[in-house]
Amino acid sequence: MTVRKALALVIGAAMCTGVLATGCAGPDPGASSQDSHAPGTSAARPASPHPAPPRHFPRPLPGVGPVMRALLPAGTRQALVVTGEREDSSRARVVLYEQYPAQGWRAVAGPWPAHNGLRGWTDDHEAGDLHTPIGVFGLSDAGGRLPDPGTLLPYDEDPEFSVSGTGYLGEPLEGSFDYVVAIDYNRVPGTTPLDRTRPLGEDKGGGVWIHVDHDGPTNACVSLSTEHMRALLTALDPGRKPVVVMGPEAVLAR
Repeated sequence: MTVRKALALVIGAAMCTGVLATGCAGPDPGASSQDSHAPGTSAARPASPHPAPPRHFPRPLPGVGPVMRALLPAGTRQALVVTGEREDSSRARVVLYEQYPAQGWRAVAGPWPAHNGLRGWTDDHEAGDLHTPIGVFGLSDAGGRLPDPGTLLPYDEDPEFSVSGTGYLGEPLEGSFDYVVAIDYNRVPGTTPLDRTRPLGEDKGGGVWIHVDHDGPTNACVSLSTEHMRALLTALDPGRKPVVVMGPEAVLAR
């Protein structure tokens, strides 16, 4: 082979290699002028016309449906939910919830067992009917025969918080008012639970409290063990505008 022929073969091979390296089909008309695989760069993505939805939504108050939730006062961030087993039941379950901006409502105490009125629940409470009123009510004042256990609520220590006799099951009532939180049903908030002013009239009852359990149903109050009453009193914070949401399960869920 002559030198000229050998040189021609080398040049031809180099040209073929160059064509293969650049692509025999020529440039891709859809390709960007910028190398999308170059280090430190990324392919441009079209903007989405709609923002992505949040991954989590704040949790609503558990067991409480839209009708009852609509009754929560603006700014309320603490709710004691008292759930009756049935409309005619005198036993209930109590959970304290607090609201957080990102999480929504979450339980901070309970569940605790409780008693309520002997004949269950009513949405039209009257004096002496032995039913506990259904609804959403403020928790603004506390008191008791025993000294303040450390609550942030206004607390009235008074020997007038005394009771004697027996309950509907023959159980002793003594000590039931050692600790009390007034439920703002037919009363004036900002006064001692002992205040007997009844804005709705005497016929609509009053003196509906959360108090120490005596192991039996109540006239209309909600009752918790002494330990749980202390825990409730030290947890309630007037800055969170606490309320009680109470009634039978089926009604609360509406």
